[in-house]
Amino acid sequence: MSLTASTLINRLLTRGKFRHVQVLLKIAELGSVQRTADAIGLTQSSVTQALSYIERLLEIQLFTRHARGVRPTATCLELLPVARQVMQGVFESAEVVASRHRHGQGTVRLVASAGALNMLTNALLQFSQHAPAIAVHIREAEGEDQLLAVARQEADLVACRRPSVIPDRWQFLPLLDDEVVIVCSADHPLARNRRFDEAALAAQLWVMVPSGTTARERFDEFVLKLPTMPRTHSLITRNATLLVRLLQQRGALTMLPLSFVRDFIQQGELVLVKMRDAQPMLPMGLLHQEAGMSEAATKLFDFLTQSAIDRGSRGRMRPKVRHAD
Repeated sequence: MSLTASTLINRLLTRGKFRHVQVLLKIAELGSVQRTADAIGLTQSSVTQALSYIERLLEIQLFTRHARGVRPTATCLELLPVARQVMQGVFESAEVVASRHRHGQGTVRLVASAGALNMLTNALLQFSQHAPAIAVHIREAEGEDQLLAVARQEADLVACRRPSVIPDRWQFLPLLDDEVVIVCSADHPLARNRRFDEAALAAQLWVMVPSGTTARERFDEFVLKLPTMPRTHSLITRNATLLVRLLQQRGALTMLPLSFVRDFIQQGELVLVKMRDAQPMLPMGLLHQEAGMSEAATKLFDFLTQSAIDRGSRGRMRPKVRHAD
């Protein structure tokens, strides 16, 4: 007689423990029962017993032994993503309860892109002073990972660029327009150029961002219009700190969303290089539930929205920055 899902659910609910999930994940990570025991503060025999218990509970082998330890079976590999979600739920549950004890007015899970965090930095700092009793847990994620967080119900608000598909029962509120720009360090020779110069741009060293991003697509289209293919740096990144260092130390250029480099431009570390045509992008804003937001999430949403209105920046993104012209 085959084992049904209903039978397994009943077993896991009545006889399973979170400790079993932790043991499963740690053995898969470390590939050793002894190292797992050391890592989670148990004896080797306790870990072995826990693993045997899980395998009896599920009636399936999860690991095979080899000379240096253990190796997950195909079934175990299929279980690992689900087990990680279970443990993530445990961690988040603990955070929610702990935040209630510390702060008293709930938590908000904010998932945000790097560009959106740059856009919201000042407003989030102000909110923490305005509503110190609300804990805001910020998780950085890009593109599909943001929508995955929504699908898994791991986000209360998402600060992002307008997605091509809005999740069911969610809405997108645009806050700021955005565009792709070329930037360089303040002491770069092109920082003093007053006109668009294709030959000068082709002669420069460029730092590229990863493929699959809008900025990289625009860059690939842009360089095809230059008289010669420019040199590109061997490091491909969208890490803000590394990008700024490369631009400042190597005298390079890069093409990025204005939202991503806005603060560096306002601080005078980077400047905009003149482009022939504007390169608009989809707006940045907040993805939120149509109904059913918690009181804490509603307060943060209202504050961030009002902050954008108060700055007079709703519907436009370009800040008061120094141009290379």
